[in-house]
Amino acid sequence: MKVCGLTGGVGMGKSTAAGFFSRSGVRVVDTDEIARRLVRPGRPALAEIQAAFGPDLLAPDGTLRREALARIVFASDPDRIKLETILHPRIREYWQAQIETWRREGCALALVVIPLLFETGAEPNFDKIICAACTPAARHERLAARGWNADQIRQRIAAQLPVEQKIARSHFVLWTDGSLASHARQVDLILTRL
Repeated sequence: MKVCGLTGGVGMGKSTAAGFFSRSGVRVVDTDEIARRLVRPGRPALAEIQAAFGPDLLAPDGTLRREALARIVFASDPDRIKLETILHPRIREYWQAQIETWRREGCALALVVIPLLFETGAEPNFDKIICAACTPAARHERLAARGWNADQIRQRIAAQLPVEQKIARSHFVLWTDGSLASHARQVDLILTRL
């Protein structure tokens, strides 16, 4: 089985690309989805986050107040590292187990969507790495559409390796500025080369 990593900066089209790969029959696991599952009420990671960052991060229904946590961790490198120490090992364990399940099932190609692929040293786990990228203007527009202000955008971009470095270390680049049809064609091209 061939295992590929899909990375790229925040707001650069990874989720859209993952959707195209999935519709083409590729098995896809998304680390952002894993992270959301890990912080559901009753999960050990949520309890650790609450212990590390305080009880105010839980809403009355017991769910994580994600925006409140984001304000803390993207304003402070030590706090971001503290959160990553809680979540990253669990995330890696989950996606690696999923890959092994697919390997036993005889799957031909699997894709892990992992925004911090290079930052977490995950490169050796992948046969090929694909980077989704776009212009800074397109990225800013996409992130602003999420309701983020200029400070929030700057903080999130600063928390990741510059996209130019991700591109340089990847085997394939998906340029996501164009139409969805163009995006899909690029995915098809990459699939033919895999």
